[in-house]
Amino acid sequence: MMMNKIKQVLDNKGIKQTWLADKLGKSYNMVNSYVQNRQQPRLEVLYHIAEILEVEVNELLVEKAKYLEETQSKYKKSKKQTK
Repeated sequence: MMMNKIKQVLDNKGIKQTWLADKLGKSYNMVNSYVQNRQQPRLEVLYHIAEILEVEVNELLVEKAKYLEETQSKYKKSKKQTK
């Protein structure tokens, strides 16, 4: 499963999701689903996002190992809080 860092790049650049949606020609809801990692953009859309944001595509992606590590860490923290 691929995860993305579009939200982080937008936040770092001070860019709003509505602006990106307009530049992409996509709805705000679609861009929001990319940003929230509910849905992943097709590869050509990911390249277009990178071009618009003036970053390399790999800057928009999360390494699988890092994602798994972060997910496991969050799970362990939430499990401790429920005890």
